[in-house]
Amino acid sequence: MFQDSLIVVYSLPLLIIWALYLGLRKRTDIRSRVTLKEAAEAGMLEPASLHPLIDPVKCLGCGACLRACPEGDILGLINGKAQLIEPTECIGHGACKTSCPTGAITLVFGSETRGVELPVVGPDFQTNVPGLFIAGELGGMGLIRNAIEQGRQAIESVRRLDGLGRPDILDVLIVGSGPAGFSASLAAMQHKLRFVTIEQESFGGTVAHFPRGKLVMTAPATLPMIGKVKFREISKEKLLAFWARVAKKTGLRVRYGERVDAVVPTGGDFEIKTTQRIYRARSVLLTIGRRGTPRKLDVPGEDQPKVVYRLIDPQQYRGQHVLVVGGGDSALEAAASIAEERNTQVTLSYRSEAFARAKLKNRQRVDAAQQAGRLNVLFRSGVKRIGINDVEIEQGGKRRVIQNDAVIVCAGGILPTSFLRSMGIDIETKYGTA
Repeated sequence: MFQDSLIVVYSLPLLIIWALYLGLRKRTDIRSRVTLKEAAEAGMLEPASLHPLIDPVKCLGCGACLRACPEGDILGLINGKAQLIEPTECIGHGACKTSCPTGAITLVFGSETRGVELPVVGPDFQTNVPGLFIAGELGGMGLIRNAIEQGRQAIESVRRLDGLGRPDILDVLIVGSGPAGFSASLAAMQHKLRFVTIEQESFGGTVAHFPRGKLVMTAPATLPMIGKVKFREISKEKLLAFWARVAKKTGLRVRYGERVDAVVPTGGDFEIKTTQRIYRARSVLLTIGRRGTPRKLDVPGEDQPKVVYRLIDPQQYRGQHVLVVGGGDSALEAAASIAEERNTQVTLSYRSEAFARAKLKNRQRVDAAQQAGRLNVLFRSGVKRIGINDVEIEQGGKRRVIQNDAVIVCAGGILPTSFLRSMGIDIETKYGTA
């Protein structure tokens, strides 16, 4: 009798803990299924970059990968196994792979149904063209911390080339001033290389074009000449301000508004033709983004200053009539954000009949703005002309002219694949492989 009492006394807490554990697992399973279903309904099941591939046989369902991911509910647990539940939100952080105790996670590019084109790059960041290097987002690494590290490492590889230090040519021409290009430029300064950094747009590269207030950087990084940067989560504006202080402190100079037109190998060196001049360099480091050139509408009036291809700050459109073109998340986010500004009227034009490839939360924001009368959605429509104070839109075979002060085209970008091939760089398509 006494032994039975002891069993009850010691077993009861264990039963309570087990019941709590099972309840927590069930809630996690339900939440994961809901998130995955929403992603499927929105057609958002294809990862855009590096992402985890999970072996269900090796997976213990311990949840270590879920806790390690700094990007939110990217991973979930379904039927006791880890699963990617928000694939398009994964940016290839890689913490999930490191945290897995059984080695069940492999980081891969693309999927079985959708390939991802990537340049062939070696461990030293050199392409199949000797002296031509690629680092950062163009090579598939979208995470800022990874891009910063790759920029630094690429310059270390450049330093091992022969033929450096010649007075008649540069040691390296760095193309792009985003995270990888910024880090590479500092590393080139640190090692006293003869270099020039050019950027076709503005300071900060891709980061400069993030929406206002966007949080970036999810892990500390090490910048050449500066040391460890301990930002774990910082707004775009603060990060760019920090980079500007670093550039001023180090004397780093970037030639802005200069785009590369051609890179031609010339007997072990390179001749680089830009929109401004011709360079000769022993090596070239490409740190440009994957987005490439924005896809345009090709309609009369598109060359006006009021037409842009990304949203930076919704406040700048306060009190205006704005047209947003597109049906993806960037278009819906732009339209909903601008519609929240005072005295602003937004029209969202999309060629299809529904937002089939946008997240549920963005569709809900658009619906709410539409119900509030701040946003007008035109499905199955297309822009035919952009005037100084108006735009002409065709819908259902009929054309209408609406008042307009600004146009934001969110139609994606043209990947720089042809540009890379013109240099002789090999491109391979990854179908769920490392």
